Amino acid sequence: MEKPILLYSTNLKAEPVTFSEALLKGLAPDKGLFMPEFIPTLSAEEIESFSSMEYYEIAFTIGKKFLKSEISDADLLAIVKDAYDYAIPLEKAYDNKYVMRLDQGPTASFKDFAARMMARLMNYYLARDGRKMLILTATSGDTGSAVANAFYGLNNIKVVVLFPTTEVTPRQRKQMTTLGKNVTVLSLDGKFDDCQALVKEAFSDSDLDYLGLSSANSINIGRLVPQIMYYAYSYSRLKNEAPDKKIVFSVPSGNFGDMMGGVLAMKMGIPIKKFVIATNKNDVFPNFMKTGEYHKIEPSHNCISSAMNVGHPSNMSRLVALYGGIMDEKGNVIKMPDMELMNKEIFSVSVSDSETEQTIKQAWEEHKLLLEPHGAVGWKGLISFLNENPSEKNSLCVSLETAHPAKFPEKIIDLLNFDPKLPPSLEGLDNKPEFVETLENNYVSFKKFLMERF
Repeated sequence: MEKPILLYSTNLKAEPVTFSEALLKGLAPDKGLFMPEFIPTLSAEEIESFSSMEYYEIAFTIGKKFLKSEISDADLLAIVKDAYDYAIPLEKAYDNKYVMRLDQGPTASFKDFAARMMARLMNYYLARDGRKMLILTATSGDTGSAVANAFYGLNNIKVVVLFPTTEVTPRQRKQMTTLGKNVTVLSLDGKFDDCQALVKEAFSDSDLDYLGLSSANSINIGRLVPQIMYYAYSYSRLKNEAPDKKIVFSVPSGNFGDMMGGVLAMKMGIPIKKFVIATNKNDVFPNFMKTGEYHKIEPSHNCISSAMNVGHPSNMSRLVALYGGIMDEKGNVIKMPDMELMNKEIFSVSVSDSETEQTIKQAWEEHKLLLEPHGAVGWKGLISFLNENPSEKNSLCVSLETAHPAKFPEKIIDLLNFDPKLPPSLEGLDNKPEFVETLENNYVSFKKFLMERF
């Protein structure tokens, strides 16, 4: 039997673990994030074969690379086939410029891709070992609903979701708060970074070890591996439109989990020429790329692309590690990454709220392309890249649309004067009763809540 791929902590002070151990732990004991000791590669033949595969078959091939010897082929195939039972439209805007709509899952968000596979894998390992678990997750928008939906009703797992009271849309909130059962939702008077900080502190609190805590945020490696798959899928469907057989991806980015999935896809061998990493006003990464200095934004700026309101992306430490550097969980750069290579492979830009709104209008007027604020940040980032690099104008480009426009009806009505049609997953949501509790923004209150409730 092949040896499993081991994962190390980005803080380099914890013992390596298997994928299943990293999946169930969430965060490393030294507060670092788990990263594979080596990135498995896809052969040219495997990449070529993707063109004739269904999405779940591509997911199986990639998942198997990371999970070898930890799950049977039959069980992994059943998991991906159950997780990925919806479409991934690739919508042409003009020429060979596309939008990949990752909004057709049960919560109309790209986070369904990661959450559904991760939930099924976790439940598989817990059932196998006769264990139970409490998932803690912080959200600035779509993560909470995707995680709550993916874990809803599972026998071995309970979920607590924390969200900043004023920074999610009503529909995003209701996707989390109308479930009940094994899902508890807490509304916090603070920022996403405050929610994330409470979750991280709970993980490192030995008083709570009895709860069997884990994470479903993108700090969990189980979120990243499924996000490799749609990059491979879109390339397989569009590669014949690439003059140089390579593709450019534009990724609207907040906590950088989606972007990390893409960079891992590139390192596995998918012929990706460039990543456009587009942020909102929380421009810590574009500034780092320009100056080589990393400065967290505290508190994070509240922008209309609310799921990207992150002043210190957790996955920065993974990206830095991938390029040979070391960054701790607080954002301190202990060893600089290879900035020359990063700048060669990544173009990063910050997009303001006014530019985001203008992009929503222009995309609709010029291409009948309907975008919500996050997808608009990605599209604007791509346009900026093409304007600054005219030699790339013929490149095959795909921008990621990460949430369904119907999740942001107020903004679409305001800018385009119509209410986007609801996907089936959002129908009837507005009339469902909510189950939500409020929490003070301090760790003492959060710890007390967890100990009394669970």
